[in-house]
Amino acid sequence: MIAETVPQKLHWYDYLTININWFAITLRTSVLGGLIVPLLVQTYVGESQKGTYFGTIRLWALMVALLTQALIGMFSDRSHSRMGRRRPFILAGTLLEVVVIACLIWIAGLRGMTGYAVLFAAYLLSMVLSNFSQAATQGFIPDLVPPERRGFASGVKTLLEVPLPLVIVGLVVSPMISHGNLGAAIAVTCVTMLACMGLAMLVKEEPLATKPEPLDWKPFFSLVLMTAVFTVIILGLGEIVKRLIPVLGQASHLVYGAIGVGAMLLAVVGGVFAALEVHFDKSIRRNRPFVWLVISRLAALVAINNLATFLLYFFQEKFSMPTDKAVSLAGLLPMVLGVFILLFGLVAGWLCDRFSRKLMSVLAGCIGAAGVGIMVLGNSITLMYVAAGVIGLAYALFSVATWALGTDIIPQSRAAEFLGLQNLAGAGAGAIGAYIGGTIADHSGYLLLVTMFGVMFLLSAVATLFIQVPRK
Repeated sequence: MIAETVPQKLHWYDYLTININWFAITLRTSVLGGLIVPLLVQTYVGESQKGTYFGTIRLWALMVALLTQALIGMFSDRSHSRMGRRRPFILAGTLLEVVVIACLIWIAGLRGMTGYAVLFAAYLLSMVLSNFSQAATQGFIPDLVPPERRGFASGVKTLLEVPLPLVIVGLVVSPMISHGNLGAAIAVTCVTMLACMGLAMLVKEEPLATKPEPLDWKPFFSLVLMTAVFTVIILGLGEIVKRLIPVLGQASHLVYGAIGVGAMLLAVVGGVFAALEVHFDKSIRRNRPFVWLVISRLAALVAINNLATFLLYFFQEKFSMPTDKAVSLAGLLPMVLGVFILLFGLVAGWLCDRFSRKLMSVLAGCIGAAGVGIMVLGNSITLMYVAAGVIGLAYALFSVATWALGTDIIPQSRAAEFLGLQNLAGAGAGAIGAYIGGTIADHSGYLLLVTMFGVMFLLSAVATLFIQVPRK
């Protein structure tokens, strides 16, 4: 059994140093995944294929990140470093990733498929190194914060992880990129990462005092198999979509939308059932409420994770915007969404403690679909901000309701294991929406793609109805 190292007393600043690296992780993800990488992909491959090629990068980056995070988490749990279990991985991951991110200044000067290939390799390496840092950062609260203070610590984490970095991206970084100053944006990102890493090094972490149990590789190998199955299903469905497009030719948007939603739905339901089928513990897939919970979360996350990813392309098409203005708006809208998540988070918790969590999960899916409807049908920038606020409300309610619902239906003795499996939903969601959706968008446009994400919100609500919650 690995012993926790919980200090007798934490000062106010300890809650900042324990959580400060989440600020860097979110800022780095928003800048690279939401702005720089989409822009470079568009430059390398052109307008007609940017969705397909960006979706390919997203697929492999997320699958690599999932496995890296699990592996480094295992190694971090058993580290005997004098610096402690977590800080060495944060230090190494951040320093190495900053070097990779700095290379994007040179990579941006490349052209054509050579540039795309180098960007692909650099972004995958960046994701690996980022998850060195993230896997270790996740251990600080359970390691160092007494149980009675973990709620407060998690609140500080939420503040640093969601609204604050998105404000910096929207007000500082995206204007730099929109004015063509990519080097300055990368410099701000790297300096922020190094500053947060430096503060994280101030965490009072003691070396592991007891010898850990022998490393059990079965959970990791099980995750590898599940990830491989999931990836094969996504690749297969994406290939089917690519082959259907030339056959259907000038079919209506309704047809292509149905194909895209159908492929995503098959990837969600088939991917979850197939992935759990190869899990070494067969009792997990026999827990049908949990399986439908994962399906519900995955369907909603297909929408949530990919809306921000494709905002740049969406605004370029919807408002015929030049790239600089689209970049600026794509940076500001996630900021609005993050603020609404923060403001509504406590209200969502109150609602989920007083009303049916299943009902709240269904309601979250419906509100999310309404927000997407405003995005698609709205004809002004103001309505885009309204849509971001509505989707922020949906995301806050969804996050709290589905997580609380999960605690109601999983075996309490294996809570961490079951909830940890939901990471597959997060990574799979980004891969499904980007890889399958990007191909559809290249042919039929990003208005259709965003509409498909609205349908995925509704399908999440439908899947929630199949969850049988045990009576208390």
